[in-house]
Amino acid sequence: MNTPVVQRTIPLPPPPWPTLDPFLFCVHHDDTYPRGNEKLGPAASLEGRALGQDFAEKDGWRMYHGQRVPGFPSHPHRGFETVTLARRGLIDHSDSMGATARFGGGDAQWMTAGGGVVHSEMFPLVNSETGNPTELFQIWLNLPSRSKRVKPYFAMLWNDEIPHVVVETGGAFAEARVVSGHLGGAHAPACPPDSWAADPQNDVTIATLKLEAGAAFTLPPALVGVQRVLYFFAGTQLRINGHAAPARHALQLLASEPAELVAADACELLVLQGRPIGEPVCQHGPFVMNTQSEVQQAFADYRRTQFGGWPWPSPEPVHAASEGRFAKHADGRVERPASLV
Repeated sequence: MNTPVVQRTIPLPPPPWPTLDPFLFCVHHDDTYPRGNEKLGPAASLEGRALGQDFAEKDGWRMYHGQRVPGFPSHPHRGFETVTLARRGLIDHSDSMGATARFGGGDAQWMTAGGGVVHSEMFPLVNSETGNPTELFQIWLNLPSRSKRVKPYFAMLWNDEIPHVVVETGGAFAEARVVSGHLGGAHAPACPPDSWAADPQNDVTIATLKLEAGAAFTLPPALVGVQRVLYFFAGTQLRINGHAAPARHALQLLASEPAELVAADACELLVLQGRPIGEPVCQHGPFVMNTQSEVQQAFADYRRTQFGGWPWPSPEPVHAASEGRFAKHADGRVERPASLV
């Protein structure tokens, strides 16, 4: 193949990375946390860190907005969805619906903020004898105007439930893990019902690709009108339809054409594709609406209702170090993965 499907390349800046409609935001967190202390924070000095706003990657890790435990204490959202891919480490989720979860090691969480939710995402350092490497993607997927005020909802996609496909080329393997949509014969589980991704005609695909040196993987054509971006975040030597692709770049592809990826060294990519919603986007911090007046209303509603209030004793709650992966939903239903990671 020699079709020049790469339409545009953008160097990957410090997160967040550039996105196309229907996506709003994409961030890759990758931290080599040290061993944990009794509070599940780092067993290391926090001196010299701008606690509450620590994004400097001092010593290879960041506290983000956490004061004792790394992560993102309670904060509100309205008007979009978060999709979190927890590749390594653990994430402790709590929200204003009364729901909680601990997930990681390949799990994913899909949360529809809808009309308004407050949640926290903390990174508990449960290993007290060894380090706690933590890596995740968080992706914001917009909601169309008709769905921006729907009831909040979250779903877990446990590691064993996320479909994957493996392709062999001359003894080298490529693997795709599909969180949304379909790719290479792998079909993701159903997403939340009010999501833009719930309609197959929107062809929303969220997937990760991992190619060994010498491996190949072909992305099939998407539906007409769909936009596709590859984030080439690991590795250095990749060709797409015979053309060299620059490492550490976002690659906007012509989605209507197949794209054959061939890796000369070990490479990893994130795939985001979908049909644009095509509506005005008005964003201010954690709220994404269609107009400025709707954003102002979101702030007024949050001040008045706190989106149901915060039912937890701390803005950065974590679960016990001995707690396994689980999800407790607002209706009291508890689920756990079928197997340990």
